[in-house]
Amino acid sequence: MSGVRGSGGRGRHRRTGKPERGTGGGALRRGLSIAVVLIGVFISAVDMLIVNIAFPSMQESFPSATLTGLSWVMSAYAITFAALLLPSGRWADRSGRKQVFLLGLGLFTGVSAVCAAAPSLEVLVAARAVQGVGAAMMAPSSLGLLLGLFAPEKRGIAIGLWTAVGGVGSAAALPLGGLLAEIDWRWVFVVNLPLGTLAVLIGAWSLRRSVKEEGPVPDLLGSAVLAVSVAAVVATIAQGQAWGWTSGEVAGLSVAGALGLFWTVRRSLGHPAPVFEPELLKVRSVALGNVATGFFFMGVGAMALSTIMFLTQVWQHSTLRGAMEIAPGPVCAALCAVPSGILAVRHGVHLVGPVGAAAFGGGGLWWAYALDGTPDFTGHFLPGSIVGGIGFGLILPALAASATLSLPPERVATGTGMSSMSRQIGMAVGVSVVAAVLVGRPGLTSFRAAFLIMAGAAFVSGLALYAIGPVRRPAPTGTAAVPQPAPLTRATTR
Repeated sequence: MSGVRGSGGRGRHRRTGKPERGTGGGALRRGLSIAVVLIGVFISAVDMLIVNIAFPSMQESFPSATLTGLSWVMSAYAITFAALLLPSGRWADRSGRKQVFLLGLGLFTGVSAVCAAAPSLEVLVAARAVQGVGAAMMAPSSLGLLLGLFAPEKRGIAIGLWTAVGGVGSAAALPLGGLLAEIDWRWVFVVNLPLGTLAVLIGAWSLRRSVKEEGPVPDLLGSAVLAVSVAAVVATIAQGQAWGWTSGEVAGLSVAGALGLFWTVRRSLGHPAPVFEPELLKVRSVALGNVATGFFFMGVGAMALSTIMFLTQVWQHSTLRGAMEIAPGPVCAALCAVPSGILAVRHGVHLVGPVGAAAFGGGGLWWAYALDGTPDFTGHFLPGSIVGGIGFGLILPALAASATLSLPPERVATGTGMSSMSRQIGMAVGVSVVAAVLVGRPGLTSFRAAFLIMAGAAFVSGLALYAIGPVRRPAPTGTAAVPQPAPLTRATTR
């Protein structure tokens, strides 16, 4: 990240100390810029989970589609999002964050129209993969733009806003999706059109062009191989039951996925701009924090799919009613997120995070053993939702802190990108695993297994966070926590 502040009239060139070209402007322009960036963060976070609650409605439009086939509507988005996060961040640094952000937002918005009009499941899945590309372009450039709109001493506020809006988007996805899917599942995508179009038009005027950085070209080949490898692993999990776990298709995809992931890791060790930075994984908190993030969001993916399918298929509730019954969990998560962030900084992510993981996993255990075929929202479903929501709110700031607190300021954005990549991959795997379970084991037994998967993934996440131990912040001056890259040369202002 360049760290150059491009609005508000305070930005100065790091080498010359002179004001950046294009700085200045009033509070209105700065406020609109912040709003535009946060809109992009919000809709990309919402679209990660909102489709899950629309699956029952989608099955009516595509009656021949299986649940594993529908799961690709979410997985295709998550895979391309995850694989292109870090290369997109480097591209934004080289080409200008405003340009990359608006291009990503425009692509995301335009493809939403294709998703809404998709005549078949295959077209919808392909469009969702492209939509994930747009989201990946927005995410890292949005953080860079937001940091540039705040003074250095208020950088924590910018990161907090960025994280909080993404969390609110994820929490609001299921209730919002339920309301829209009650009309038609296509409205889940139609709602992006006015928001995205308005944000692009305002952002073209309000956002400032950032200073470009010279540096190595991002590893697009490595990103492509990573995306294909993760897709192969997800396909193996999702289709294993239908194809047969000992079939040639499963064996071939498993080998291809494993070899692709191994090749990506080896390539990252020597590439000047790798998919992920091996140096960061030498930091204990970052490495274990990414493990914790991947497993926790595997549990979140399991929860998001299994709860709405249970409410609509076993209890035969409408999609709208199911969405409202799920809503208390996200509300509890939102209420707990801010105090949890304070507690995580004060007492350590290795203490607060595992408590959140245990609570989230406890919600899954409650559902696994309390839910049955007799509808009882207050007595059976609501307790698990409240406990799980509290756990979600407690662990989310701890996961974000574990990925960034040990890093020097100039590496925070990269650490955040790696954490986001782990989150998307974990979510895709979780949804695929549960889809395979629900297809392969009919009845209440399959849902109990899905809730146990949610709990088990959360408990593994808590153990990884506990193993981090106390997280040390890097010293303000002097040596940093990780080897520093060579200084980047500034190019002309775009």
